[in-house]
Amino acid sequence: MSETAAQVADTLAVKPIDQAVDQPITAADGTPLKVALARATRKAKWRAFVLVLPLLLFVLITFAIPIVEMLTRSFYNDAFSANMPNLVAYFEDNEIESVPDEAGFAALAADLKQARENKTIGVVATRVNYEVPGSRSQFTSAARKTKKLEPPFKEAIIALDEDWNDVRLWNVMQRASNPISASFYLAATDRRYDENGDKVWVDKKRRIYIKLFVNTLLLSLGIALICLVLAFPVAHLLATLPLRYSNLLMIFVLLPFWTSLLVRTTAWIALLQSQGVFNDMLVGTGIIGDESRMQLMYNMQGTVIAMTHILLPFMILPLYSVMKTIPPTYVRAARSLGATSWTAFWKVYFPQTVPGIGAGVLLVFILAVGYYITPALVGGSTGQLISNLIAFHMLKSLNWSMAAALGAILLFIILVLYWLYDKLIGIDNMKLG
Repeated sequence: MSETAAQVADTLAVKPIDQAVDQPITAADGTPLKVALARATRKAKWRAFVLVLPLLLFVLITFAIPIVEMLTRSFYNDAFSANMPNLVAYFEDNEIESVPDEAGFAALAADLKQARENKTIGVVATRVNYEVPGSRSQFTSAARKTKKLEPPFKEAIIALDEDWNDVRLWNVMQRASNPISASFYLAATDRRYDENGDKVWVDKKRRIYIKLFVNTLLLSLGIALICLVLAFPVAHLLATLPLRYSNLLMIFVLLPFWTSLLVRTTAWIALLQSQGVFNDMLVGTGIIGDESRMQLMYNMQGTVIAMTHILLPFMILPLYSVMKTIPPTYVRAARSLGATSWTAFWKVYFPQTVPGIGAGVLLVFILAVGYYITPALVGGSTGQLISNLIAFHMLKSLNWSMAAALGAILLFIILVLYWLYDKLIGIDNMKLG
């Protein structure tokens, strides 16, 4: 071998493995490959974050922040404490066990005068009126006459209205002087503070909230189970029929989504009322007499029927998405091995649909718990849910703190049920598609 050939052979000779390992792997620009990969991954994460940022801000501004602010109202209300500084200072130094002395009434007179000048007496009176109904006019009337009040203020204010001599009113004002209070949660669970500040149940005739919570949960669960029974065969047909027939059936399933919720609810009113289409058909066919028309409106029955129809697609679609992935050969194989049709369905097919059942039941249940329009229009006084009472406090009584307390309790119940579902069945076994 010539000298030149030997030099070329030495140049092309493979380096020892230990020498190759000692040299770090680099990118095209000479940067170590590990650093380059980390930099590329970081850039990809920032790019994804920038793309998602508008949606994140939209959700925070329009959904998360309003909910947090609203829930805060359930235990924080400074309508009284921010506008009655003299009484707040008096309550900090004195525990109310009886009607206060002259110093307490002097503080009240000063605050009433100041609240009238600042035009905040209505806010103060409304806060106290939440716990002492009828006290709003008492506050506003006394505020209008504060210019004529002269010492001794206790006698002068009591002369205006004898209710100022009620220790319960002063106990309520002392609790209202602290912006953080559990009063609204007590009221949301049919309890209140008595004259001594102890927590007691309200009169049986006024216990409505707990009953409404129970009715809402039971009704929502019943609607979810009814939807499951009705949706299962429909979803099975969608998953097993030939494509042209299943597409037509899917159009009928999705058709309600193309119609306004208000229109669908109004249609049920026309169908279910005593002089409506359904009763006219029964009377026309002789099934019932004209004097025996069924009362399906403004009660619980009407609420169940209308909400079942509206929420049925939310049960069909999760079931269909799971059933579509089940190979039909499994059932045929079970039957070829000697299983009956029922055994093949119950032992082979049904267990594979459990993820869809769990998703559908949970979805329909949560939607039913928060429904408002349909129970309000169809349910009447006996078919309404807790959501209707929340809306009442938001829109009519304007007791937003009470509405927030009811909403917070409902949210807590849903989270507890969700946790139980996860423990008993497992969220990982739920599939929406």
